[in-house]
Amino acid sequence: MTATQTQPLADASLPITLADVRMAHDRISGSIVRTPTLLSKTLSDITGAEVWLKFENLQFTAAYKERGALNKLLQLDEAARAKGVIAASAGNHAQGLAYHGRRLGIPVTIVMPVTTPIVKVKQTQDHGARVILIGERFEDASAHARIMEADEGLTYVHPFDDPDVMAGQGTIAIEMLEDAPDLDMIVVPVGGGGLISGVAIAAKAIKPDIRIVGVQSKLYPALYNLKNDLHIASGGDTLAEGIAVKNPGKLSSRVVLAAVDEMRIVNEAIIESAISLLLDVEKTVVEGAGAAGLATMLPTRDGNFRTEFVGKKVGVILTGGNIDSRFLANVILRNLARSGRIGRIAISLPDKVGALHEVSGIFTRHGANIIEVSHQRIFGVTSAKDMVTDIEYEIRDPSSLDQLQADLIAAGYSFEMMAVSGGRRSVRGARG
Repeated sequence: MTATQTQPLADASLPITLADVRMAHDRISGSIVRTPTLLSKTLSDITGAEVWLKFENLQFTAAYKERGALNKLLQLDEAARAKGVIAASAGNHAQGLAYHGRRLGIPVTIVMPVTTPIVKVKQTQDHGARVILIGERFEDASAHARIMEADEGLTYVHPFDDPDVMAGQGTIAIEMLEDAPDLDMIVVPVGGGGLISGVAIAAKAIKPDIRIVGVQSKLYPALYNLKNDLHIASGGDTLAEGIAVKNPGKLSSRVVLAAVDEMRIVNEAIIESAISLLLDVEKTVVEGAGAAGLATMLPTRDGNFRTEFVGKKVGVILTGGNIDSRFLANVILRNLARSGRIGRIAISLPDKVGALHEVSGIFTRHGANIIEVSHQRIFGVTSAKDMVTDIEYEIRDPSSLDQLQADLIAAGYSFEMMAVSGGRRSVRGARG
């Protein structure tokens, strides 16, 4: 889903300039990874665009957030460094701040909700931060961080609504345009707006005709709403938790209105497809938020290219790679199911010797590997002499599945095809 509302760039009204971003780049160079910007020939073929990927998932903490955090830390005076910094974060900002704080000898306190996964708590602690767990929601953690800021004299480092943080994130645009100066547009995942603010200001100053496109989760469309004067509700459980922000920054909102050409939204299924595609094609692990940029470029449901990208040279920022391994496994399997390469079918069988053998023979003829089998003799069964057999299978391609189903129907079997979304499609054969 897309919408556009472009306004002229008004430098005087914005919180940072290209000079701020260039100074940030000089400041942090050598302490962060200068990640590559590489052409993906396969993704270019898939999307119809010339796709250039910026691999920010290759940073030490596997996310771009290090840039803004480090730029902020390096500008603290001695007194502020001695007392330390504080932030509310359950993700990449916490790890970037903790990692560089320890390197620079600056004490770092991170306040997280008590619901934060233990792996994220441990990762942040392993980088040397003091972690405080409080409240059920991020807003509770943020409020407590502000109290500690005042009580202990700490410096609060906002994850996105801070000019120094924005300037640090904007260094990505400088590197992308050095490596691929002919880019027509840059596609940026957007949560609170700090990254796209820095990127938009830097890129537009370097190349005024470049197009900046932001992408949000459909469940958290705050800046999409702002840009297009809409009021889509926000909230829900998203795979792209890194951009799940209900309330964008005041500074970043100004930049999005003035310097961003378009805001787009993508749903969860498309984000999952983009994660799987990046792993399959580029052999790179990207979290949900990091895959949102590519997600918005993928072909439509009927297989057509998205015309706004066709023939354009498009830079796509892969913002991070911090995804739970269990979620990643689920994403891969669900995408295989959507593509038809794995599936689950519930077949009605007579409860007698040889029934399963006969059905498995049909699967074998079509090169389908049976992964798992389970029987149900009580619920959903029309007769005490029948059973329902759930078969999870792996198959070469959708056409092979069509032929398998046709053979099942010809043999008189009734069955239901299970969908990833939980839906079912019933097919009834006529056994004689």
